[in-house]
Amino acid sequence: MTEAQVKQQICQIGKRMYDSGFVAANDGNISVKLSGNEILTTPTGVSKGFMTPEMLVKVDMEGQVLEVAGEWRPSSELKMHLKVYQGRMDVQAVVHAHPPYATTFAVARMPLNKPLIAEAVVSLGCVPVTEYAAPSTKEVPDAVAGYLEHFDAVLLANHGALAWGQDLLTAYHKLESVEFYAKLTFLSKQLGEAQELTNTQVECLYEIRKKLALPGRHPGNCCKAECKVICKRKEALLDD
Repeated sequence: MTEAQVKQQICQIGKRMYDSGFVAANDGNISVKLSGNEILTTPTGVSKGFMTPEMLVKVDMEGQVLEVAGEWRPSSELKMHLKVYQGRMDVQAVVHAHPPYATTFAVARMPLNKPLIAEAVVSLGCVPVTEYAAPSTKEVPDAVAGYLEHFDAVLLANHGALAWGQDLLTAYHKLESVEFYAKLTFLSKQLGEAQELTNTQVECLYEIRKKLALPGRHPGNCCKAECKVICKRKEALLDD
């Protein structure tokens, strides 16, 4: 994609976040890594539903402004985006928002760790909650740093959600998946005790993820030997 196309995509994703109710007023931020030392990021003080390409700011890996039109300035939350890029060389985009259900779990400081549907197990595994950190401070990236090795999304305690991926669409889809996972977890609790997948079923799903060679990181461990045998038997039955 050209830089102009990336700018258009950032604005489109911003509007999608706003229209989906993931952000209110000027909340949230988006960034895309253009090269080894150039990042496009959303400006501070602007609703993500009403951004235009010329508002976006180009910064370096230290957060220093390289290119800007007018008086626009990068979001104060840029620090946590930079921490993700510094800790994960495979990441090319980061999104932050306050989706209602996910943020509810973040406020309650409850991780999304119930294996309820196969899709969430395969795509996310689980979503941890970081330690609380005051927004816009160095505490936020420090709180996120410990989760970069094994996760592609986290809940920020009393704050919101953060997701990242090898491109902007992937990062945004991670954010959508986190919100959907949180919504299902919340609603299933209203019906009573949700029926969770068994350990063996979860391990089989982890094995499926490995075979699909999906990009990104995942908290799932390798399946046990006996689980691999079970998975192979199920695959044989499906083939028949």
